[in-house]
Amino acid sequence: MRNAIASRWRLAAVAAGAMALSWPVTGAAQTVAGQARAVQATVASPIGLTTTTLADTGTLGGPTDARDASQLTGSIPALLSAEVLHATTIGWDDQVASEASMGGLSITIAGSSITADFVQARVIAAQGAAGNRTSSVAGLTINGVPVDVSGLANQTISIPGGAIVINEQAGNAVNAIHIIIDGTADVVIASASASAQ
Repeated sequence: MRNAIASRWRLAAVAAGAMALSWPVTGAAQTVAGQARAVQATVASPIGLTTTTLADTGTLGGPTDARDASQLTGSIPALLSAEVLHATTIGWDDQVASEASMGGLSITIAGSSITADFVQARVIAAQGAAGNRTSSVAGLTINGVPVDVSGLANQTISIPGGAIVINEQAGNAVNAIHIIIDGTADVVIASASASAQ
């Protein structure tokens, strides 16, 4: 009887070991990448192009890195002002999360006035899976007229001399608002990217 019970326990232990070996295991990603920034504005002037960034995390240094950049207020003279600018990117062994946000956005560009109460971009990427890219834009107005933000990717609105792209998605990145004025300015508001491979 004891031999039968001992044999059953050995058999159960072998079965449990075989199941553990066959169970899917998530390994560490070989490469992770992530970055977030509240604003990146490239503006043409008589002396050339000038690029300014506000609340930029820089790129992750590895799978266990975390970066944060915040400003209570931020501005680019004669172009933009915003409040509570925040950007963060965090890496783990098998995933990366990046986010950028701000409130009280006000932009004056090429004769157009653009405001938003809140803007946010977020990407979460897990190893072996496509990243989950989302953005939120609340209280958006263009020249004082409220804009219905659809939530669809790459919603484009024409403005004099260019366009505004809302929820711009490409590759592993999302830009909440991207303003392009032909030959004059390229302004990205709330940008986040993340990948784990």
